[in-house]
Amino acid sequence: MNAARALHLLETPDLRRLIRERFAGTHPGHGGDPWLAGLPPELTATFRHLLPAAPTAAAVLVPLVDHDDELRVLLTERAADLRHHAGQISFPGGRIEPSDDGAVAAALREAHEEIGLPADAVEVVGYLPDHLIVSGFRVTPVVSFVRPGLELKLDTTEVSSAFEVPLRFLLDPANHKARRRKLGEGEIEVYDIPFGERNIWGATAGMLLTLQRLLRE
Repeated sequence: MNAARALHLLETPDLRRLIRERFAGTHPGHGGDPWLAGLPPELTATFRHLLPAAPTAAAVLVPLVDHDDELRVLLTERAADLRHHAGQISFPGGRIEPSDDGAVAAALREAHEEIGLPADAVEVVGYLPDHLIVSGFRVTPVVSFVRPGLELKLDTTEVSSAFEVPLRFLLDPANHKARRRKLGEGEIEVYDIPFGERNIWGATAGMLLTLQRLLRE
């Protein structure tokens, strides 16, 4: 994205409308083959062989908290003793259980269990393409608007904290820090998004970069 176009995206007075228009009509799994979270889509096929042939279906909520003055992304910090993704910055979510009626139901259930987010405070607007993550999950990210001012109740066995980051900060390429990561027998360039004392990386950063790519198209 050139600098002028990036600036226009960040200064769009109706970012809410842009998000609604971009994701209207999308469905779980749209966009063809799933993307490998953290990589540009054109590299996914190159490293697909490193992941399980039958990944576990999962869903996360991408919660855009709709404050009057700006949109902010609600993120969680995982508990330090979890088996998967301990201590990482994540979206609320988890595996899709047989009792769930699809990705939305799973994402809403997990968000309620993890941070006490009530389903009636969430407006689903669409989906990012499915993402594969190296721990063996195929994740459907559910993009949504969330009512501000909620009192969250964290399940501290899963989540140590919840916090908000301005969406404009996350979309700004100036805040994306490149680094090299070993994958298989080679190395790839991935991006982290430092925010204060926290570092957003891995699958979560990958999904946020996907959100940015889709909004700039």
